[in-house]
Amino acid sequence: MSDAPAGPSPAIQHRPEARPASAAQSGIWFNELLDDCGAVHHVPFVVSFEGDLDIEAFRRACAAVLRRHPGLTSVVEDRSGAPFLIPGAARPELVVERRTGQDSVLATRQHILAPFDLARGPLCRLILQIAGPRAHRLLVVAHHLVFDGRSMELLVADLATYYAAELGGGGQGPAGPPELPPDEPVGAEEERIAARLPAARRYWAEHPPGADEVVLPGLDRPARGVGAGESVEFRFPEELRARLGPTAERIGVTRFELLVASVHALLFRYGNTAPVTALDLGTRTPDQRDRVGVYVNELPFSSAPEAGTPFADFAREVRTALRELYRIRDVPLGRVGAGVRPGVALAPVSLSYRRPAPPPEFPGVTASVDWGPSNHTARNALRLELVDGTDELSVLMQYPPRSIARAEAESIGRHWLTALGRVTAAPGTTLAELPLLDPDERARTLADGDDTAVAYPGRTVPELIAEQAARAPDATAVIHADRRLTYAELNTAADRLAERLRGKGIGPGALVAVRAKRSERLVVGLLGVLKAGAAYIPLDPDYPAARLAFIAADSKAVLDLGDADLTIDPLCRDGSAGSAESRAPGPGDLAYVIYTSGSTGRPKGVRIEHHSLTNLLLSFRDLLDAGPADRWLALTSVSFDISALEIFLPLITGATVVVAAEGQTRDGAALRELAARHGVSHIQATPTGWAMLLDAGFDAPGVTALTGGEALPLTLARRLRPRTGRLLNVYGPTETTIWSTVDEVGPDPDRVTIGRPLANTRIRVLDEHLAPVPAGVPGDLFIAGAGVARGYLGRPELDSERFLPDPYGPPGERMYRTGDRVRRRVDGRLEFLGRADDQIKLRGHRIELGEIESRLLAVDGVHRAAAAVHDGRLVGYHTGGADAGALRRELAAALPAYMVPEVFVALDALPATPNGKLDRSALPPPPEPVPAPAAGSGTVRETVRVIWCEVLGLPGVGDTEDIFDLGGHSITMTQISTRILDRLGVDVPLYAYFEEPTVRGIADVVDDLRTRM
Repeated sequence: MSDAPAGPSPAIQHRPEARPASAAQSGIWFNELLDDCGAVHHVPFVVSFEGDLDIEAFRRACAAVLRRHPGLTSVVEDRSGAPFLIPGAARPELVVERRTGQDSVLATRQHILAPFDLARGPLCRLILQIAGPRAHRLLVVAHHLVFDGRSMELLVADLATYYAAELGGGGQGPAGPPELPPDEPVGAEEERIAARLPAARRYWAEHPPGADEVVLPGLDRPARGVGAGESVEFRFPEELRARLGPTAERIGVTRFELLVASVHALLFRYGNTAPVTALDLGTRTPDQRDRVGVYVNELPFSSAPEAGTPFADFAREVRTALRELYRIRDVPLGRVGAGVRPGVALAPVSLSYRRPAPPPEFPGVTASVDWGPSNHTARNALRLELVDGTDELSVLMQYPPRSIARAEAESIGRHWLTALGRVTAAPGTTLAELPLLDPDERARTLADGDDTAVAYPGRTVPELIAEQAARAPDATAVIHADRRLTYAELNTAADRLAERLRGKGIGPGALVAVRAKRSERLVVGLLGVLKAGAAYIPLDPDYPAARLAFIAADSKAVLDLGDADLTIDPLCRDGSAGSAESRAPGPGDLAYVIYTSGSTGRPKGVRIEHHSLTNLLLSFRDLLDAGPADRWLALTSVSFDISALEIFLPLITGATVVVAAEGQTRDGAALRELAARHGVSHIQATPTGWAMLLDAGFDAPGVTALTGGEALPLTLARRLRPRTGRLLNVYGPTETTIWSTVDEVGPDPDRVTIGRPLANTRIRVLDEHLAPVPAGVPGDLFIAGAGVARGYLGRPELDSERFLPDPYGPPGERMYRTGDRVRRRVDGRLEFLGRADDQIKLRGHRIELGEIESRLLAVDGVHRAAAAVHDGRLVGYHTGGADAGALRRELAAALPAYMVPEVFVALDALPATPNGKLDRSALPPPPEPVPAPAAGSGTVRETVRVIWCEVLGLPGVGDTEDIFDLGGHSITMTQISTRILDRLGVDVPLYAYFEEPTVRGIADVVDDLRTRM
């Protein structure tokens, strides 16, 4: 309950005159106009009292503080687009509540989140909570327009002085605080800004504000704008806190500079090559030192760390760079013409640092202060609020739970403290060597990808198939068209082929090309080569002749088997065995060599041993509970390694392979009919292949679907999952034997991952120095274990580049560098982020094409998507019914402007390779740009031009001159919009000035808005 009304008290007497808002206040006011800021500008703190508090004396002391600092009783008045601070009609007053326990927590949260009316006020709330006979809590919540971090200390100090005065005799005791000097004259701040503006422009020309994206653990969606926020709070361990000062002194920096450098080093270790943090820099003049108000300017600070730089040297570089920034700390970034869209944070990570004095003494009570309770709001990806007190250093980390999970936010604090622990112990440690993982987390991180051991027998595919033939000789092994082979027939035919090969001297170590069309003969050919002890090289006859000729020559295959060489002897159909018993190859012998595309354009042969193939098949046998009742559809080109799974897994489990004909593999309707006719239970296809099947009406709830070979878009997963019994997303490079990880996609997926490693497969997510990265942080994917290939055929230089010693595995083990970027989620599943070589650089910006494609796929009506660069133009390709305007709007809301494609091209289908993957090289060039018609009618454009000239004080403005280059800033934009509304009747949104910052552009916007009215 409340002992005093919450409403405002009677009007203030002797109000000061109106003043133009300061630069900081104008920026805050502009942000409030630009967007719904929620409680992001609410500044709370709490003073707790133990003892006998005289509430009435305390109330009078609060009133005296408000009289001393009239800014706390002011409100904002909009005068033709410019904000002025005027006295409010009523003043805030102390509200007294009786609150205990959870009731107090909930009430505090409500007071902090309650909105302020900037035009009506009050802009400050004082709530005294009575928690017990001798326990009270003062909650102060002020709007940032009239309050900053330093103001907390000033208010508490003045409140203590006035309270002591009240207790000293009702105003007749000790005097209050010294009288404040007169506030600076109107215009003094603008003179300071104008004097430093040339230097600021030079600084920002040399130090651009930096990227608006950041890499943080678990950050998986943009954290732009204001939203609900949560916080992680912790204190520095006392031993670490005690070492900060001596370490800073030894390096030659301040504590603040040491902490900023450590945050930038942390961001660098997360993968941010040019870390940026927005810093709160104080702007008080000596005469403003004791004034409550907002005297702070947030500016982005960027650094240029290098992996081999010792931290001590980097910290000194940060000190030098900060000293440059300090010289222009008075100049708001928006005044410089840097083209940065204003917002509640100028960088994805922001940092504030305060070193408050000890709490003042309040007579008769013991006071303690919580300088940084959360306002339950997130302004960016991460905000660090550091309070470096006399006896503790506390940290409040605010983050958006919509973008970062709490566990990953907590990990940021651990990583920072771990890195600082090394910094304070050994400041000469290079940035690349700064540890982020403490011993326990490091052990857990490595174990997450290692615990996959399964004891499989040392058998080979020929042995396992022979066992099935002996167990059920008359069971159907292979179906193609109207022909069938039993297990006995398949095994005998393969034995006879093996016998002929051995008769030609072909055995272990030999390479045999199999160039057969899709039929039962193809299966016989592959198995026969394996039974001879040789390794097969699959050659799809539909591949380009030049590629097939290269592979045949490069591999030095001793024999090239075609369809004519694979005629099945009639005796085989009688089950007659060959004259000589087949000798099974050993687990360490080669099973096949398959050629994949090379980055240089030269295909390279990957050598896979029998034990690797067997491990893959047995792993999927267990994963799928595969057995004789299954029927697998073999639809993949034999030159694509995943074909080995759909051919051999059914054969080692007594099931049936249904081989699709050439004409059926690219015909969704034909495949759908084939699967239905034969009762197929398992289908494996690329996402492109599955899209083709779905478009043809595929709907088979009894089918287990495997998809891999390229990234599975969430939209496709949501289309496919209801039409199958199970959906497994599989991942793996050819060099680690087909698939290495798998994830089962649930009935209503909200994300798609590549899951966890298969049996006897070890996963490493490492940085460029082969150190493990924390969970949630992107890293390079390395794969070790049973699936790792022997290497490339005749390419030792590539072997040494891609197959490396595994520093975390048993001695002698190797790991394969996949070239893929992933991050491990807290639950251990891997998220595929794209190829490292899919990054492009366009107009100075590093761009991940996969991120653009993901955003395109999130737009309603888009079924498939791709992104590419053609002649310097970023192009978005899509299938489905989405229009270009909707695509542009959706992507502009989710991506930086430089990542929004210049043009969108609608296609009936995306081009695919013979393996069923997206063929980027076949994406068509976009249409040539058409010159835009003259924008804006003459009357509208000239009216806009006149308004710009009036507000900017210029004699003339060209059609394409940038408002920022002309000295425009947030207030000039609001003034321009106000005059456009008065004269043209159109309310131009403030964000339009950042998307169309020219007279022509704004005239366009006006015309567009008029057509909608």
